[in-house]
Amino acid sequence: MINLPASTTPGAFVHPALFYEGQAEYLAGVGGFVTAALEADEPVLVAVPGPRLDVLRESLDEAAAEVAWTDMTRLGRNPGRILAALQDFADRHADRAARIVGEPIWPGRSRAEVLEATRHEALINTAFAGRPATVLCPYDVPGLPAAVVSDARRTHPTVIEKGAELLSPAYTDAPSVCADCDHPLPEPDGGTPRREYAHGQLGGVREYAEAWARGTALSAARRGDLILAISEAAANSLSHGGGSGALRLWSTGTGVVAEIRDVGHLTDPLAGRRRPALASANGGRGLWMIHQLCDLVEIRACADGLTLRLHMATA
Repeated sequence: MINLPASTTPGAFVHPALFYEGQAEYLAGVGGFVTAALEADEPVLVAVPGPRLDVLRESLDEAAAEVAWTDMTRLGRNPGRILAALQDFADRHADRAARIVGEPIWPGRSRAEVLEATRHEALINTAFAGRPATVLCPYDVPGLPAAVVSDARRTHPTVIEKGAELLSPAYTDAPSVCADCDHPLPEPDGGTPRREYAHGQLGGVREYAEAWARGTALSAARRGDLILAISEAAANSLSHGGGSGALRLWSTGTGVVAEIRDVGHLTDPLAGRRRPALASANGGRGLWMIHQLCDLVEIRACADGLTLRLHMATA
């Protein structure tokens, strides 16, 4: 059983990657971590892909009722939603050191999703700095590309292999990892018209997007979500992105993409990934809402401006 030290030092944050091969190692690592937390009377959240939830519940038997369970394939379909959920759990138990299992990358994730999940893993260290909590992140070594495992060594201060916890020599600061995740966004196949907009034209942007979305395979409810996300992104362009922007829309084999470009700059890498305070003057509420609505959000902050790509699946 892996019994990781909880953050007993005031302000300490523990964030190891667990490299596992097969179900036995998974249960020994994750199950042992959860059992140790329950024995210490610490609150536990387990956010892992659905099939893993069932295996862990069965292994814990009656103790499973004391754990908060979340299917990561739903919570983390958009990796930009994960961090806030982890922080919300820790906030609900502010009087104790929270124990969390988060598995944001699993076999079958797209390359774009993996990049955003890797960005999330790096930003955990920034978001939880100074908080007494432990976030254990399992990685299916045989099922994941070697590059994903290598990146896990860069985003976690310690790694657990074959039951031993060791410092990770490859651990890298969050800004460097995030910069490496900013791969150039691929251009869509075929021509994609660009709709320019400026102050006073937000209604026209919505009408243009609504007319286009009616020709896609999105359900009526998801079309509404897309229009709201586009509207929030365009409004941000007008308020914080120089007063103008450009929208492109296209379909893929599995969904639709909306791209918003402007000359704005994103100074807070956690913007939209943390739940905004109700009393905040600007708080990043628009970007927060966009993350909640979309299945994937790709953000590229460059010297010449900001690009958002909002993805919605049709199934």
